Amino acid sequence: MREDLLHFIWKYKKLQLKGLQTTHGDAITIVSAGTHNYNEGPDFFNAQVKIGDQLWAGNVEMHLNASHWYAHNHEQDKNYNNVILHVVWEDDATVFRPDNSEIPTLVLKDYIPLHVLENYSQLFSSEKQKFINCEKDIASVDSFLMQNWIDRLYFERLEQKAVLVNQLLVDSNNNWEHVLFVLLMKNFGSTINGDSFLQLAKNIDFSIFKKVCVKPLQAESLLFGMSGLLKSDEVLDTYYLELKKEYAFLQNKFNLTVDDEVSVAFFKLRPTNFPTIRLSQLSALYVEHQALFAKLMQAKSVTEIYTVCNVMASTYWDNHFTFAKESKKSKKKLTKSFIDLLVINTILPLRFCYSKYVGKDDNETILEMSTTLAKEQNNVVSGFKTIKVTVENAKDSQAVLQLYKAYCSKNKCLQCVVGSSLLSRNG
Repeated sequence: MREDLLHFIWKYKKLQLKGLQTTHGDAITIVSAGTHNYNEGPDFFNAQVKIGDQLWAGNVEMHLNASHWYAHNHEQDKNYNNVILHVVWEDDATVFRPDNSEIPTLVLKDYIPLHVLENYSQLFSSEKQKFINCEKDIASVDSFLMQNWIDRLYFERLEQKAVLVNQLLVDSNNNWEHVLFVLLMKNFGSTINGDSFLQLAKNIDFSIFKKVCVKPLQAESLLFGMSGLLKSDEVLDTYYLELKKEYAFLQNKFNLTVDDEVSVAFFKLRPTNFPTIRLSQLSALYVEHQALFAKLMQAKSVTEIYTVCNVMASTYWDNHFTFAKESKKSKKKLTKSFIDLLVINTILPLRFCYSKYVGKDDNETILEMSTTLAKEQNNVVSGFKTIKVTVENAKDSQAVLQLYKAYCSKNKCLQCVVGSSLLSRNG
C-alpha cells in the first residue's frame, strides 16, 4: 500500500461515496475533493466536506497510518492548522489541532471497491515485468486517451528542458543569441563531450565570438584554442600553425583567459563525432549566418532549418579527422540525422521558451515540426515498441522518454494517464 493510492482514490472519488462516516460515526459528504498539492503542505487544498450537518472548507491531509501525523511533525507546522479531514488507511492515533479540537478521521480502506485494489495490486506486481509496470496492459488503453497523453508528455518534456534555458538566460542577462550558442555547443558535443562543450561555451565571451565570425580562420582558432586543442608543439601542419598563430593574436587582442579549462574526448567516438569536426562545423554555421538566432526562430518548417544548417567543416577537414593525420577524403557536412537532434534538443525547446517570452503561441508550429522529424533510436523507444506502443516520430519518442523517466522509472503510475485508466477499470 502506497500513499499515492489514497491520493488517487480521493482525487477521482474512486470510493464508495454513500455511507461515508468518520471514526466517530458522523456522516461525511464530499462536496469538493480540493486541489491536489504536489509540494509541501497538506495533500489537498480548498476542499469542501460536509461532516454531520456542518459544511467545512479547508485542507485534507492523507497518511497510511494516522500516527504519521506526529511522525512527520505536522502538529508543529502551522500549514496544517486548517486541515478539516484526516484521511488514513489505518487509524492508529487520534490527531488534534493546536486548540485541542480533534480532527475528524476517515478510514479509507473501509470504502474502497475491491476491483480498485485488485487493479492496483496487478499494476505493481513486478514478478514478471521486464520493462515497466503496465507493460502487459498499456497497449489496451484507449487510443484517443493515449494520443492526448503523448501530446501532453511532449510539452511536459519541453517544460523540463526550459529549466536549463531559463537558467542560461539569467546567466547571460537575457541574451537569447548567447543562449542559442551555449545550447548548440552542448548538443554539438553530444553525449561524450556535451558537458565539456557546455563549459567551453560558458568560457567564451560570446560578443568576442560574434566579432571573429566574419573570418572562418579566426572563428575556428578561437574555438580550438579555448578548447585546448592548439597546445601541441609537435604538430607542424600548416593549417594547425595558422590556427595557433591566429589564436595567439586573439589572446593578445582580447586578453583571453580560461579560468575553468575543459578537456575534450576522442575515445569511444566515431570519427565524424570527433570534437575537431564538430567545432569546425559549428564555426561554419556561425560564419555562414550572422543572424542565426532569428533565422532559426522564424523558420516555418524543418525544411527551412535544414537549409540554414547546410554547412560543412572547413576544407582542411576534408582529409583529416584530427590534426596532422590524413584520412580518406570526404566532406564533413552536417548530416540530416544530426540536424534532427539539434532541432529536437536545442531549436524546438528554445522556440518554446522564446515564444512564451515574446507572448506568441508557437505550440502548433513546434508540434508540427516535431511530427515531421524521425523518431530517436534508443533503448527506451525500443522498449515501448516491444510492448506495442506506437512511436512514429520525434514528438512520440520525446514523449515516451518523458513517460519513462518521469513516471515509469519512478513508479509514479497513479500520476500517469495510463496507470489511472488501468486502475479505474471495473474488472
